Amino acid sequence: SRLAVRGTMGIVDLGRRIELFSMDPHCHDISVALYERGDGAGAFTVHSYSRRPEAAARLAGVAAAMRRLGGMAAGAGPRDVRFSCGAPHRLAVRRLFIDACKAPPGSQIAPRAMDVLDKKSGQTITARAADRGRYRLSGDGGDPRRVLAVARGLVRLAEMEAAEGADDEVAFACGHAHDALVGLLMVRALNLRAVMREIEMQAARGVLAAPSARD
Repeated sequence: SRLAVRGTMGIVDLGRRIELFSMDPHCHDISVALYERGDGAGAFTVHSYSRRPEAAARLAGVAAAMRRLGGMAAGAGPRDVRFSCGAPHRLAVRRLFIDACKAPPGSQIAPRAMDVLDKKSGQTITARAADRGRYRLSGDGGDPRRVLAVARGLVRLAEMEAAEGADDEVAFACGHAHDALVGLLMVRALNLRAVMREIEMQAARGVLAAPSARD
């Protein structure tokens, strides 16, 4: 669904909602949503209908966390974020938005390293950036199938492409590097089924409703 709100410059089209964090435990359980702007430039806005005085700062904080965690760039306003490559990377940004909402305000937030300890195989799986948005995954021992499982997980969670003839290589279709996104999603890729269940549960928890539509 698309959303248009009245601002200081008149009616502003926030675009289409692509993700919802239905109850924010860090701000009075308000609902927070991520909207994709309609300009086709991979731009997004963090929005809430809440009229609480703390809401504006909280929304700006979520956007700032998305920039730090996911390597996104600033947009026109404090609640706006975008990818410098111009691509939307919708699935990845949805996961990034949820993780940014979960981060407590004031906590130390930084991009995650592009490696993850796989407890099942006892090895560390690492992603190394190549050219044109490609990444090669490798493990330091153990079961090589787990390396391939992480590669498949990144394909699902970040809409990356599997390299032809190289199961341990994945790439962003935009041709640009997104190290922060890869680091964020590698730990999720280890347990893809659990992540997909969480996404489905999050989507089923409700919709963002305007104050006039609530009881």
